[in-house]
Amino acid sequence: MSLTRREFSKLGALGMAAQMLPVVRAEAQGGQRKVGYCVIGLGRIADHFMRGVKQGSTSQITGLVSGHRDKAEKIAAEYGVPKESIYSYEDMDRMRENKSIDAVYVALPNSMHAEYTIRSAKAGKHVLCEKPMSISVKEAEDMIAACKAANVKLMIAYRLHYEPTTLKAIKLVRDGNLGKIIAFDSANGFNIAPGEWRATKALGGGGSLLDMGIYSLNCARYLTGEEPEKFAAMVSTVDHDGRFDTVEETTAWTMRFPSGALANCTTSYGAQMPGYYKIFGSNGWMEGTFGYDDIQLRARYSTGKGKPPVHIDETNPGRDPYQFVLQADHFTECILENKTPRTPGEEGLRDMQHIQSIYRAAGVDF
Repeated sequence: MSLTRREFSKLGALGMAAQMLPVVRAEAQGGQRKVGYCVIGLGRIADHFMRGVKQGSTSQITGLVSGHRDKAEKIAAEYGVPKESIYSYEDMDRMRENKSIDAVYVALPNSMHAEYTIRSAKAGKHVLCEKPMSISVKEAEDMIAACKAANVKLMIAYRLHYEPTTLKAIKLVRDGNLGKIIAFDSANGFNIAPGEWRATKALGGGGSLLDMGIYSLNCARYLTGEEPEKFAAMVSTVDHDGRFDTVEETTAWTMRFPSGALANCTTSYGAQMPGYYKIFGSNGWMEGTFGYDDIQLRARYSTGKGKPPVHIDETNPGRDPYQFVLQADHFTECILENKTPRTPGEEGLRDMQHIQSIYRAAGVDF
């Protein structure tokens, strides 16, 4: 998503005076009821989500919010969204009257997640918000409180929590196949282009830790099933080329879990780091990836004295946007059946609390 300074100033000046109304539901179509989503922000991640909804069978795109009307109208034509369901950031609160919209997908820069989640909740819409949930612990708490007050659901878009190979990896660890977990190692990052909003304090909220490092942090948590209790961290900026004037380039940190397991993680906006994790236990090891395509899983572990070790080497050939299909289907199910999402706001809040601890350990104000 690309925003001019003028557009960003207008967004920042918006109020959140929408009044809470009862939640509405999408009408049945062809005998099958689909949940309608309004997509807020039409950048790259929104495209993944919209294609996922289109490929699925339980949801549909029924509204758009954008600062670029021409772009929104082209996308609306592709997804069958009527022009009257296209909103600007200034007037999006009108969606409270739109009964075809049950939920929103917040695909804006990180610093805007809190405002647009809260406004959407006050408009009576369920909220699926991209990660990181926010740019502060306080914002995450406010988002949870607003959704609870409006009696709408809040889910954070941790797509890997719905991906089959990742779920298999979690089960392998939780079932004790690797024995006692000793150590975890992970890296995730890329060489960011000049001018990206992610590398600004105003829009990104921080450096690569919030955008890419959160994968390693969250993975360490969901594999071990524990919350880290002690942190050590360092930040560094090697490239003084103007890209990192307001945020750090690289963060490396270590976490200790209550069981004694240690996690070592690195993230950067200055180098290509294909996202991976590797976890080591007393009975063996396992490794996997974080990408949108071809999620990989390799493992080797013993099953007992005198028995041959188990070897796993597989790749899920699922192609983007299949993870977004699964993610949208889950939230739709939660809305229709009144279930709590697998990755509710509290999951995002915990990551924000740990990110705050990592920054503090590195001596960075967050």
